Amino acid sequence: MSIPVVTVGQSREDLVGGLERLHGPVTVVRRCSELAELLAACQSGLARAAVVAEGSDELTASLVDRLAAVGVVIVALTDSASETARLTAIGVTAAPAGVDSAALAGRISGAVDQWSRPKPLQTGDGGFADTGAALRTQLGAEDDVPAEPSGAGQLIAVWGPAGSPGRTLVAANMAGELAAAGNSVFLIDADSYGASVAGLLGLLDEAAGLAQACRLADLGQLDAGALQKVATPVALKSGTLRVLTGITRADRWTELRASALGAVFEKAREIADYVVVDTGFCLEADEELSFDTMAPRRNAATLRSLELADTVYAIGSADSIGVPRLVRGLSELEVAVPQAAPRVILNKVRASAAGRSPERQLRDAWERYGPAAPIAAFLPSDSAASDSALLSGCLLLEAAPHSGLRLAIADLVCAPAQRNRRSSVLSSTAKRRLKG
Repeated sequence: MSIPVVTVGQSREDLVGGLERLHGPVTVVRRCSELAELLAACQSGLARAAVVAEGSDELTASLVDRLAAVGVVIVALTDSASETARLTAIGVTAAPAGVDSAALAGRISGAVDQWSRPKPLQTGDGGFADTGAALRTQLGAEDDVPAEPSGAGQLIAVWGPAGSPGRTLVAANMAGELAAAGNSVFLIDADSYGASVAGLLGLLDEAAGLAQACRLADLGQLDAGALQKVATPVALKSGTLRVLTGITRADRWTELRASALGAVFEKAREIADYVVVDTGFCLEADEELSFDTMAPRRNAATLRSLELADTVYAIGSADSIGVPRLVRGLSELEVAVPQAAPRVILNKVRASAAGRSPERQLRDAWERYGPAAPIAAFLPSDSAASDSALLSGCLLLEAAPHSGLRLAIADLVCAPAQRNRRSSVLSSTAKRRLKG
C-alpha cells in the first residue's frame, strides 16, 4: 500500500529526495512551505501522513485532531527531549531531526498502521463534541477519543435545560459538601453561555481558569502542577475546594475545544477524588449549522462533559414551566449522549408552585407523564438561604448550615460518595457538618 505524504519545512533539503529514492511504501506528494498550507493539503484528502521538519512548536492538540479526523497522522522531527514529550502528549509521532530516510519511512508506516487498527468502542464518548466526528465515523478511526483516565477520581456533571433551574447552585454546593467531607475536589465551570461559578463564590477572577487549562492542554503542557496553578483555591471551614473558573465572555467559547477539555478532565481526575462540572444547557451538536465539519463546536464543552461523566445529574425547576422543559431536555439528552443515564433532580420544590404535598404531586405527575427515568431527589426551595449565600459569596454549608436545601444537597451527594467507598454511612467529618 502506498502512503501519500506531505512535508513542511526547508531545514533538510535531502529529506524529500531520500524518501523518494527508497521506492518504498512512502510517496511524497507535496512539499509545503508553512503549516497552514500543509493543513489545507491534508484536509483536501491528498495525504495519509504529514512530516513536519521544522515548526513543530506550532503543533497543537486541536490541529492534530483536525488532521486525525480526515485520516492523517503527523510525524515531527526534533532533537529536543521536552519537545518530544510535548508532541507525544498531543498525539504526534516524534523522530530525531537527523533520522535517515529508511528509519523515517518506517516511523511513517508504523504511525499509519497504528492509526488504521480498529479501536475499541469508548462507551463514555458519543463523539458529538468532537470536531469532524461524522467524518471520523466514516473513516473508522477514533484516535482523538480520550483514553480512559488513569486516575481514580469521579467526574460528576450537573446539567439542566434552559431557564435557570439551579445548575450552578447545585454544582457548587455539591463540590463544597464533598470537600467538607474530606475529599479533594475540583469544581469546573464549563458553561460556555453564562459561566457564573466565580460570581456565586465571590471570586474577582477575570483569568478564566478553564480556558487557561485548555490552552495548556492544547499545547501538551498540562501537568498536575500547571493545573493546580491555574485553579483558584477556595478555603472552606473544613477543607479546600479548587475552582477552574469559566470563560468571562460567551464569545470565548472557541477556547473550550473538546479534545483539550477532555485532557483537562483526565488530569483533574488524576489528582482529585471528585471533579464536579457545571455544564451549559444546550445540547445541539451543530452539524446542521455549519458547512465546515472541521469547525469547532459551539456546545462541545457541554457535550464532552456529559460524554465523559461518571454521574450526570439532570436538574429541573419544580413548576409548570420547569418540569416540561426538563422532560423535553431529557429526551434531547438521550439522543445526544445515550450513555448518560442521568439522575433526575427536581429543584426549587415549593407548595406555592406545585400545590399541597408538592413532592407527592410532582412524583404522581412524573409517573404519569414523565420519561422512564425516575425522580432521584427533591431539593426544597429556600430563597432566604440561597440569597444569604449569594450575598456573602460563600456556600450554603457556611451561610446557612441548617438550611433544608443544604441538607438535601449534602444527602444527595455525600451518600453516593460514601457508597463508592464501600461504606453505608457518612464519614465522621460529614456527620459533624450535617449536625453543625
